[in-house]
Amino acid sequence: MSRARARDLGLVRGGIPGPHNAITDVSGVEVGYTTLIEQHDSAVVRTGVTAILPRGRAGAASPVAAGVHSLNGNGEMTGSVWIAESGSLGTPVLITNTHSVGAAHEGAIRWMLEAVPGAADQWLLPVVAETWDGRLNDINGLHVRPEHAVGALDGARSGPLDEGAVGGGTGMICYGFKGGSGTASRRVALGDAEYTVGVFVQANFGEMTELTVRGVPVGPVLKDEAPAEPGGVASPATGSATPPQGAGSVIVVVATDAPLLPGQCTAMARRVSLGLARTGTAGSHFSGDIFLAFSTANEGALASRFPADGDDVMLDALRAVPWGRMDPLYTAVVEATEEAVLNVLVAGEGTVGHRHSVRGLPVARVQELLNGE
Repeated sequence: MSRARARDLGLVRGGIPGPHNAITDVSGVEVGYTTLIEQHDSAVVRTGVTAILPRGRAGAASPVAAGVHSLNGNGEMTGSVWIAESGSLGTPVLITNTHSVGAAHEGAIRWMLEAVPGAADQWLLPVVAETWDGRLNDINGLHVRPEHAVGALDGARSGPLDEGAVGGGTGMICYGFKGGSGTASRRVALGDAEYTVGVFVQANFGEMTELTVRGVPVGPVLKDEAPAEPGGVASPATGSATPPQGAGSVIVVVATDAPLLPGQCTAMARRVSLGLARTGTAGSHFSGDIFLAFSTANEGALASRFPADGDDVMLDALRAVPWGRMDPLYTAVVEATEEAVLNVLVAGEGTVGHRHSVRGLPVARVQELLNGE
């Protein structure tokens, strides 16, 4: 990852990132993308699938403690009801566009049938989340297919990650600029132990006037200076309603190797809202803002299966950070969420889309505003 990111450009201060400043700094977590950028006659395809494996391919059958939180429910995350009920996540997490949830869901099941023998002997409830990319992508063309989800899962890896117009984030817009996929991490010391908190964001939210960087409301100035955005390749249908800026949604996945109870994972997911708020959003009614947090510690616990004949009574044993020591982990979530969003914006480039076009964040101008110029 050789390009400059938000921290390199002075848009973020504070905190200690992991070696890649990515969700993959949490040991075992792997991320893969399938990116679709095509043009068919008057249809522009800018979409894809992102796959997150909490324990990597090798540990795909081993559940993790997990919790979910919805800041605003105008969106979808399949499997979230079972996570709230059981406190565990036993499948990959996929993120795509709103109309492709079904295709990604089928792809996740196909992949697990092959990659995790026996995983479907009882049931599978894959987690698939979405944000709406209908401005830049021909979303009604249903271009994402199950094999694209399989490809993202097969390509999942650790290490540094691409950001911006990749995977499920390919056709997204954030604060009126090119949005997409982004990530960041924080190292957290608790006594003699050190843990990592990683965040992955699919950012498709926010009105331009809301944008705040390092506490400075740069959005109103950028809005005043913004040139008119040209239309896309296809013109919107006559009389069709155009969703307002701020509509579209944000999905955030938080990972940590700190040992946590499911309720503590839910508390971590709630803190995502504060990280997003640092970037300026008030949480639009038209935005599905849904967050998932999981802990990769306590491997072997939280398995959910039918008891076999003759099974003895089994008790799970989980180690957990005391509730009173959670604050540094909460701070890490807030900081990494804010930085991940800014990494999305820094990676964004001007894009001609299906119905609209969008420019990338004018980074040099933002730096001037932060310096009071």
